[in-house]
Amino acid sequence: MRNGLAQPFIKYSRKQAGSRVWRGFGLLMSLRTTFLCTKNYLLPGLLALAAAARAQDVPRIFPAPAPTAIDSARGSADLTDKQQFANPSVLGMGPSKGIILHYERTTPFSVAASSQVAGVSDYNTDAKRNGKLIFKGYIPAWNRPHLKVIVGLNYDREEFKFKEQPTNYGLFDNLENKGLKSTGVQLAVIRPVDGVHWYLARVKGELSGDYTSSTDIGNTNYFRGSLEAFYGWKRSPRFSWGVGFQYGYTFGRLSLYPAIIYNRTFNDRWGIEALFPARVSVRYNASERSLFYAGYSVDGFNYIVALRQELPLGPGKQPLRSLELRETEVKFRLRWERELLSFLWLGAEGGYRYNYAFDAFDRINADRDRIIRTKLGGAPYVSLELFAVPPRKLLEKAGVRR
Repeated sequence: MRNGLAQPFIKYSRKQAGSRVWRGFGLLMSLRTTFLCTKNYLLPGLLALAAAARAQDVPRIFPAPAPTAIDSARGSADLTDKQQFANPSVLGMGPSKGIILHYERTTPFSVAASSQVAGVSDYNTDAKRNGKLIFKGYIPAWNRPHLKVIVGLNYDREEFKFKEQPTNYGLFDNLENKGLKSTGVQLAVIRPVDGVHWYLARVKGELSGDYTSSTDIGNTNYFRGSLEAFYGWKRSPRFSWGVGFQYGYTFGRLSLYPAIIYNRTFNDRWGIEALFPARVSVRYNASERSLFYAGYSVDGFNYIVALRQELPLGPGKQPLRSLELRETEVKFRLRWERELLSFLWLGAEGGYRYNYAFDAFDRINADRDRIIRTKLGGAPYVSLELFAVPPRKLLEKAGVRR
């Protein structure tokens, strides 16, 4: 009996134990499958959520220049008005320029002059180069949160070197021997109204032409004036725009035309800076010390050029002793700006210059006829520029990041 009863019990226990082993093995396999699913799906999901959370962080803008929403006078002992004021600049724009030294030069190009009146001949030649030397300086005469006044000085010199010397063509010989110069002073006023609205006005006067002596400088015929004014809105630290007008020689002759300021930073790398229609640039912030630009600019110049010999124009008209030279050019450009020291930057630029007009006009008689139409061939150009900016330590002391 014991053996008979014990045998089935022993068999049953073995079966039960085997069943439990298999159930345990199945449980382990289930846990392994669950772990693999967790590894394959849950962990990547958690990582994706973490990445999404990081993507929502506000990126740093390079660089954060002086002054943006907070005025550059912040931190001054005599500052009692704590209100923040708007201005045209936005985060990401390059540093403000104080002193600028710029040199530009083209490759050789063709020159074709055609007479528009009797007594003047046509002439074709080539120019070896066209060079420009520019010096500018800006001084903050008044810097308060609600009013900024900046005084600017400039000296520009443009020279031509022709293949044949002398050309025996009066206009071109004058250009090569004396060069074209502009000496000017300007006053710019920025009037922030509140945290959103702002005004900007600029007036400029300069002597422009081939003057050489103190007697020429005193000649009011060389004087040229220009004016611009804008009213704008600063929608955010990254977006500011305004509408207004410019009255000057951007397109060669004195004219009044509407203009738009549009400065916007889209993200931590890309932005746009425009004074339409005169210039538009797309900006790429490679770092807080390196910026790239691509775009176009329209540059206009108006010079008075003296003639060595009187130019008779026929009955009923006064003979000409000088000509008004109107020059307009469009540049398609790439530009790189790089910080060398905390107060000194380098600018390198290259592109293609298209000359729209280089014409000489009668400035005495009422009809203001064109005397000589000159076509300058398009040419590649390069330029180098050094410019001083407010030192980083000085801005940090004033509580402004750049």
